[in-house]
Amino acid sequence: MKRYITHYSSSLLLGLMLLTACDKYLEENPDNRVDLNTTEKAAQLLTNAYSSGGYQFTEWMTDNVTYTNGTTKLPEHVQAYEWNDIFPVNQDTPTNFWETTYDAIAHANEVLAVINDLPGEKAQRDAVKGEALLTRAYGHFMLVNLFAKHYTANTAATDPGIPYPTAPEKDFLVQYERLSVEEVYNNIEDDILAGLRLVDASFYANSGKYHFTREAALAFASRFYLFKGEWQKCIDYSTQMLGADPTIFVKDIYGMLAQSSNDDDFIRRYTAPTERSNLLMIRQVTNFPVNVGFWPDFNIFQYLFYFNPFNSDDDARISTEGYPVYQRGDNGICLNKYEFLFERTSITSNVGTYYTIATAFHGEEVLLNRAEAYVQLNQVSLALADLQVLARKRYAPNVTLNTNALRTYYNSSNNQLNALTYILEERQKEFIHEGLRWFDIKRYGYPVQHRLQDGSIITLEATDKRKIIQIPQAAIDIGGLTPNER
Repeated sequence: MKRYITHYSSSLLLGLMLLTACDKYLEENPDNRVDLNTTEKAAQLLTNAYSSGGYQFTEWMTDNVTYTNGTTKLPEHVQAYEWNDIFPVNQDTPTNFWETTYDAIAHANEVLAVINDLPGEKAQRDAVKGEALLTRAYGHFMLVNLFAKHYTANTAATDPGIPYPTAPEKDFLVQYERLSVEEVYNNIEDDILAGLRLVDASFYANSGKYHFTREAALAFASRFYLFKGEWQKCIDYSTQMLGADPTIFVKDIYGMLAQSSNDDDFIRRYTAPTERSNLLMIRQVTNFPVNVGFWPDFNIFQYLFYFNPFNSDDDARISTEGYPVYQRGDNGICLNKYEFLFERTSITSNVGTYYTIATAFHGEEVLLNRAEAYVQLNQVSLALADLQVLARKRYAPNVTLNTNALRTYYNSSNNQLNALTYILEERQKEFIHEGLRWFDIKRYGYPVQHRLQDGSIITLEATDKRKIIQIPQAAIDIGGLTPNER
């Protein structure tokens, strides 16, 4: 039987570690490593293949927020809000996301390097391999969509992407190159399809939602092909995931509220792994849910939630019977969507780490993905059928969504454009505070305006190069990567 010792020396990380954590790195025992000699140990190592860094910092870059008085604003919060390059290496920053995600990818690569030769049941080895492939694909997918241009068929072959390491590092420093966006997407697709063939959550011992299940993998494929613009494949994978009754994958917020004794009870139900709409849960170290940064004010909140084609004030997301709503600073508004948790460094310590359990994929997203793909293929009636499923869970159980309602609401006779606009507005509402709005802004080239403290307005234009987040400075200086244009 072969024995494998894990190594985590990816130069994509070392460029950051050398600048930010050299002392800590050198203090660690070099032999304090995992001996990967069983499939069970490989599976356990994969719990670290899910990035602990969140990308909710993109919220501060979107049209979901404005200048919020009375909230704590660190330099990285202001840099994000003003679309400047973000230099700090703190949590809730692009550098932190880059570092933690490539660290997660390194764990996946360690497992993939040894899994075929480990003893034990082949079905379990295949399940572990499938999960590792999916985590590697997911990490790279999020990185390329943050640090590179959105995939466009005409330019993807020449647009700079990101490195795509597929093997453990054996050397201390390795020079990487940025693949093209097309090459990165091709690698992601290969890993997704291979992972889908192998993934099997039956080995997860009742912790399936904290791993890639087949449903989560199908949701990932749905998002991947939506972003790539392969509409029929998006529909096909979305349909596999949603099955014959997509309603079971849409949260019953009214029902949750009726069963909840208080706000904390509601958010536990909302984020519970037993909730069918929550497809993949990931632990994220973050301060985002607290009183920091920038938030919607009442004007944004009113625009998002108080107007709809149904003239309904009974929106489950924000009515007096809907989501608990909290104040952030003097004029900010926040929906209760995260259970904010704290891990002490020891039993007797008063210091530690704030974290939350974030939902990486929702059933509602898959439904909206399919609806958007239908619209892109001009199959508007099929899109409206999907959209009505969500509308009856969010507005009222008897609402009817049809082309006439959208024509009246948008004052337009273009059924395809009306449906697409409605979908993007529903996505903005459904996933507010979760970071997904930024990707829609990139995909459709939306401009964004932000108000500064003095009342002046700054604008991020449709084709502004700052929509491509700058890769970390250490990856440029030490890793040798070419920076994004400015």
